[in-house]
Amino acid sequence: MSLVKIFSGKGTLELSEKIAQFYGKPLGKCTSQKFSDGELNFSFNESVRGEHVYLIQSTNPPTENIMELLLMIDAAKRASAKHITVVVPYFGYARQDRKDRPRVSIAAKLMANILSAAGASRLLTCDLHAGQIQGFFDIPVDNLDGTAFFVPYIRSLKLENLIFASPDVGGTARTRSFAKFFEADMVVCDKHRKRANEIATMQVIGDVEGKDVILVDDLVDTAGTISKAANIIMEKGASSVRAVCTHPVLSGKAYENIEGSALTELVVTDTIPLKEKSNKIKVLTVADLFAKAIRKIHDNESISSLFINY
Repeated sequence: MSLVKIFSGKGTLELSEKIAQFYGKPLGKCTSQKFSDGELNFSFNESVRGEHVYLIQSTNPPTENIMELLLMIDAAKRASAKHITVVVPYFGYARQDRKDRPRVSIAAKLMANILSAAGASRLLTCDLHAGQIQGFFDIPVDNLDGTAFFVPYIRSLKLENLIFASPDVGGTARTRSFAKFFEADMVVCDKHRKRANEIATMQVIGDVEGKDVILVDDLVDTAGTISKAANIIMEKGASSVRAVCTHPVLSGKAYENIEGSALTELVVTDTIPLKEKSNKIKVLTVADLFAKAIRKIHDNESISSLFINY
């Protein structure tokens, strides 16, 4: 049987080291360098001929993270790797998954086309912004579920009056899965935007008085939505409010918004490395889950057991 070889791009090196450690083998040796004009170059420093290669890289900004991943795929293909699985803990551009106004690109579909064209055999990712993005690919896609690492932490809090909240109407399905698992109620924050990353109005649909509220989302970018939702929920009489978000994009004034919000804490994962430290941000690792998924994929086993609702 072919060997598993795990390699990492520069953008996700710390997480990749953890994944390799949980899997039980060191990261493969490779070299990634940048020329003075910004052009990237990638090469493997060991043979991958006939092997199952796993390339780990989140495609968050800067754009060179995406370019480096494409070079990794191309290098593996040209080095005669048997299978090339791209492990993308955070799949960037996933929010651009539809044509919601005239003359715009569907960037998530473009990303799927590029990865496939480069030579990827399979995609392993986590908490896609929308599940239907899996249909953009003509290769197998495994989309791991964030509930697997958030549920144990929420249990450890032992909150008495637990209720879950979706920060927008689009996230109700994700929030409902948490509420169903804990046999708790849920509320929805209905927001209206004037433009991207700027909220005009928001209202809470449901009763949160005296409740310990947990907001659920797949990612937190500027933290404007989460912070505003937390503040309104506390104004409505909640006892406490927390948020669990898989991907800490945290751009712009995100850290400032979080520190100034009513949030008790924001629980995220290490799919994207944090730019700053904050007393309100707690990081859970996805390394063990990804290591288990890699093992099951290599052994041709189902990964259903890794989903907490299974």
